[in-house]
Amino acid sequence: MNGESGGGYREAWRRSISSPEDFWLTAAAGIDWITPPTMALDPNGPATGSWFPGGRLNTSYNALDRHVLAGRGAYTALIYDSAMTGTRIKLSYLELLGRVARFAGVLRANGVGIGDRVIIYLPMIPEAVIAMLACARIGAVHSVVFGGFAATELAVRIDDARPSVIVTASGGLEPGRTVQYLPLVAKAIALSQGSVHTVIVRDRESVPGSAADYRGRNETDAVWLDWADEEATAAPADPVALRSEDPLYVLYTSGTTGQPKGIIRDNGGHAVALNWSMRNIYDVGPGDVYWAASDVGWVVGHSYIVYAPLLAGATTVIYEGKPIGTPDAGAFWRVVDDYQVKVLFTAPTAIRAIRRVDPDLLELKNHDVSSLTSLFLAGERLDPETFHWANNGLHCPVVDHWWQTETGWAICANLLGIEELPTKPGSATVPVPGFDIVILDSTGKPIEKIGKDGNIAIRLPLPPGTLRGVWGSEERFASSYLSVFPGYYATGDSGHFDSDGYLFVMGRTDDVINVAGHRLSTGSLEEVLTLHPAVAECAVLGVHDALKGQRAAGFVTLKVGTSIDHSTLTAELVALVREHIGPVAAFRDVTILDRLPKTRSGKILRKTIRQIVDGEEYSVPPTIEDPTVLDDLKRALSASV
Repeated sequence: MNGESGGGYREAWRRSISSPEDFWLTAAAGIDWITPPTMALDPNGPATGSWFPGGRLNTSYNALDRHVLAGRGAYTALIYDSAMTGTRIKLSYLELLGRVARFAGVLRANGVGIGDRVIIYLPMIPEAVIAMLACARIGAVHSVVFGGFAATELAVRIDDARPSVIVTASGGLEPGRTVQYLPLVAKAIALSQGSVHTVIVRDRESVPGSAADYRGRNETDAVWLDWADEEATAAPADPVALRSEDPLYVLYTSGTTGQPKGIIRDNGGHAVALNWSMRNIYDVGPGDVYWAASDVGWVVGHSYIVYAPLLAGATTVIYEGKPIGTPDAGAFWRVVDDYQVKVLFTAPTAIRAIRRVDPDLLELKNHDVSSLTSLFLAGERLDPETFHWANNGLHCPVVDHWWQTETGWAICANLLGIEELPTKPGSATVPVPGFDIVILDSTGKPIEKIGKDGNIAIRLPLPPGTLRGVWGSEERFASSYLSVFPGYYATGDSGHFDSDGYLFVMGRTDDVINVAGHRLSTGSLEEVLTLHPAVAECAVLGVHDALKGQRAAGFVTLKVGTSIDHSTLTAELVALVREHIGPVAAFRDVTILDRLPKTRSGKILRKTIRQIVDGEEYSVPPTIEDPTVLDDLKRALSASV
């Protein structure tokens, strides 16, 4: 498939920086506009960039209607595969359009219109995609919150976004247990300030609870409606015309103050950027099967389960299950085989989980994955050992690419649709067109020395598809991202460029530790620990040391079936660090865990681990996958004292 034509990657990136007007207006031609924009960037817009002023469009129309009108209505739009229930469903573009239009009618009949907010609190079922696209169809602003999120955290998001409607289900399924959502929703509404007037419930046979159970109850004044009943009688809603800069969604991400930040995404820039990314980064187009093994509650789910594949006319997969245990470490390979997946996008932690249980990839031999042309990874730094393991086992390009909730799509990647570049383990390859990346020192001056770590910043304006702001707070937007280095967006990550222009993201800036005056990257230390053949996963962080200020402490999990004495492992890991980094690291602390504390997206909760080790007060993060793992951590620390 041909992406950007002529000149390859370097020329595409150069044009995006030197001639952004021409570059992005050309990209905008890939979207159907009701009123086409006449300029790409508003010269009077905010510093981060206001894209395609004067343009009017509808994102839901671009994801569905235009493909049906182009004669592709019979193409498969959505594959739903539940490893939890065994359910498998395929919806064509025509079928998905019908369901989205009817549910948009349900929302409209309940008073939802342009600019109104709708919270979506659903498991990984087709209705999550349908609800998001239905909001986009009528100009409502959706805010997806993980199904099963604690009631107190859901209430915080209700009070910040002020939604009039919540769309939910009776519950979600986890290995070995069910999670009932409706008591959590009722409690959250009772705790909130009263903006919610309607709750729409999708019943699931496998989880008890229904809208009828909450009608007339005292803890909430909201009206509780059954999804199936409402959809069956709804009049389909047509797509409305929206300004390019109108908000499409608000997605909450963790804030340093403990108050979540609502990242705002626009309609026009978002549609243009994601459509461009599918062809040029992932090499995916109409008819290709694309699977982002994530959750709709994360930015990956927004961008690459729901919007980008459908904007591109591809087939998207929504998977309810885990990489291991549902039923085994071959779960991902089974899905690739069953649906002839071309591109798989997941988190490094998922691949590490498979590697830990099935280090020899025995389960892979039971499935034909020849359809897979690439594996894309993001969300956590991809350590070189895991890269080599996946690359050697799958025999297709493994692409470590780097992006954030705030950017909405990749900042750095190997752009397979333009030009496949040589890979370098540990690197996210090169800046994506539109992203002008600079390495700055603590004073904001560019670091000229090749290979020297610094603060990764992006020169303003940001390209299309990135955040428009923080919901309800321009001051918080500026203080979080723009004030640290004036003229730049501060990513909060540290790293360096090599002599070929490849970016190495070494971790968050607060993951750089100071040991007796020596600044050490925890990412570099983690790379070394994963060289040990017994180590499956690890986290290194700086903990308090009365003498040196901080010291590096390692937390490791072992590959399944591996047995090694703690003192032996510690000695061998200390020797590895001395060999590869030197004695300045003063590395000596190793704790063996069965599991690392992680978020539901697979990010290791380094801050929480450090707080526990240092004996500080901490709160259980609402995004944690399993809170009991913190108790396991405390027991392991007590045993090692």
